[in-house]
Amino acid sequence: MSLQSVRAHLRQAAPDIAIIETEASSATVEEAASAHNVAPAQIAKTLSFSVKDDVFLLVARGDARIDNKKAKAAFGGKVRMLPLEEVEAITGHPVGGVCPFGLASPIRVYCDESLKAFDAVYPAAGARNAAVRISPERLVEITGADWVDVCGAPAA
Repeated sequence: MSLQSVRAHLRQAAPDIAIIETEASSATVEEAASAHNVAPAQIAKTLSFSVKDDVFLLVARGDARIDNKKAKAAFGGKVRMLPLEEVEAITGHPVGGVCPFGLASPIRVYCDESLKAFDAVYPAAGARNAAVRISPERLVEITGADWVDVCGAPAA
């Protein structure tokens, strides 16, 4: 169902963007980088967070780490990752396929400034073997996301 909701969303919001399905899993940053033949940093991972009762998604480059101080300042409180069992219920997407497209319910989306280092990034597309190739600016445009600066140095 999740891949279909992403297809429907993109058909309406960005019919020129094709979903790339692979035989290989792209559920982790490393698997996605291998499947799409790009650096792990170019994978746009979508993380599910909450601050108090506020749930939101953050899309960041694949090798980025959340800087807790920056995140607390940007989101108005201590951020916590959603438990895995809540992620699919809230987003409509399985873990490993979570993306900011075709969401089960309206959820605020943020994109980290770290994505701007690339002309194109590869966020998942609602399945553990699906993604899209998109510019960070277009990603923000079609998801209604806001830019934030909440990541520190890339993970080692």
